[in-house]
Amino acid sequence: MASIPKKIVDRFVKQVTRFQKVLTIAKNRDVNESDTVAVLTDIFSDVFGFDKYIEVTSEVAIRGTYCDLALKVDDKVQFLIEAKAVGISLKENHMKQACDYGANHGVQWVVLTNAIEWRIYRIKFEQPINYDLVCTFDFLDLNPRTQKDQEFLFLLTKEALGKNAREDFYERVQSVNRYVVGSLILSEPVMSVVRRELKKLADGIRIDIDEVEHLVRTEVLKREILDGEEAGLARARVSKFYRKSASSSRKTKKKEPQPAAKPLATEESVTDRLLREE
Repeated sequence: MASIPKKIVDRFVKQVTRFQKVLTIAKNRDVNESDTVAVLTDIFSDVFGFDKYIEVTSEVAIRGTYCDLALKVDDKVQFLIEAKAVGISLKENHMKQACDYGANHGVQWVVLTNAIEWRIYRIKFEQPINYDLVCTFDFLDLNPRTQKDQEFLFLLTKEALGKNAREDFYERVQSVNRYVVGSLILSEPVMSVVRRELKKLADGIRIDIDEVEHLVRTEVLKREILDGEEAGLARARVSKFYRKSASSSRKTKKKEPQPAAKPLATEESVTDRLLREE
């Protein structure tokens, strides 16, 4: 992710602490959804840098109904916000509702929040419509002085929109997770390295790569890392990477340069010989 400017970090440090106090009070008073949305509007303004009167709006209609909030910059909706009252726990049906809003409006980024718990989704416009949970955090647990929490916060800032920070973060989440690491470990190149090192360790013992893979698959890695939809997506991602890498390698591999052909020896003429021997 792009480095976060100091002035934004300073804003986080000042405003996150302030709103943690506000949200604690709101939670204790169990404020309703309308008041929660009002607090969220201030958070999007004071923490995330949007103009609360122009860029934070509740006037985005989706199939005859209005979403709770939208972040709209230069007449383009950047985030849709599905808000629940501060005391309501976020549930599966809330997530589906939020992502349906995004899909119906053609907005790829959706936030589901009760102001304390935040879930950021990226919609995949495919058939059928799908979505990925990019990150989740508890606002009351945030420490705005730590890099990890700063990165979570920066995703939702107006300043991040021009730095492609959302897509960079999403790509990192997709690439660096337990499912991808598990698939990489079981890939042929990594298994070959493990087999080679085992052969060094157990000198003289025959070790088959299939045996090593079976051992890793059944006794080293957790089953949840290898099974299920996310594991399948990770395997497909790793396989695609190696296919692309192999194809690129074949295309760019240069032929060994052939030595220049030696000129055929020609019989020296008498004249040349005489001149040489003069």
